[in-house]
Amino acid sequence: MEHKALYERFPFLQDNSRERQEQLAEYFKSAPLWLVESLQMEELKKGTIFIREGEPADTVFVLVKGIVGATDYRIYGMSYDFMRYDKVYAFGGMEFIMDYDRYRTTLRAMTDCTLLKLSRAVFEKWMYSDIRAMKYEAKQIGEYLLEEGRNSRLFLFLQGSDRLALLFVERYEKYQKNDRLYLKGNRQNLADETGLCVKSISRGIKKFMEDGLIQKEGKQIVIGREQYEGLKRIISEKVDLE
Repeated sequence: MEHKALYERFPFLQDNSRERQEQLAEYFKSAPLWLVESLQMEELKKGTIFIREGEPADTVFVLVKGIVGATDYRIYGMSYDFMRYDKVYAFGGMEFIMDYDRYRTTLRAMTDCTLLKLSRAVFEKWMYSDIRAMKYEAKQIGEYLLEEGRNSRLFLFLQGSDRLALLFVERYEKYQKNDRLYLKGNRQNLADETGLCVKSISRGIKKFMEDGLIQKEGKQIVIGREQYEGLKRIISEKVDLE
């Protein structure tokens, strides 16, 4: 497919980062014109839940801007954010590939997000008529499930501040710019992402600050290159990160 049709329908996509534009080009590489014409744009404010576990999986949402988090509410009634999606990805695609008629997880916007949505029926029509698209969809799902499984096993054997150190290491490797990472220091969010209580998060932050492994600028946590290396050494003593 010529991507001109996609950009003509959604001009804002041209303002995306080069990386996101390359991901869009790959995802919709062989998409027919009728599929592009069926896409609708949906903008979400930070914190909006747009898919709930157990609801009918009748719509597919393609993330094109922002970050989406997967949340599990089954454990003692607490929320636990176990995955973050920060690239072009189709939510609802896994349910199609695995032949589920209901969504298998709850998804919310971690930042303001823009998605393209289409009915599952149209998505299925595309997948069944395009083996390249079907294979690419399966590959993306496999990669995320593999990463989720690896992360779950790591957290299983890490306790307390070690879990927080692992989270900081992962965030640095994904989001640092010019060897510095800036994170909002919301303790509840950090607790949700690590499965720790807020009190444990506070102790961990205090310990890392005393050890010079993080610093605070206003309400933000800042991690430099040397601090990242120090946090990584803590985790590497317990698990192989390679």
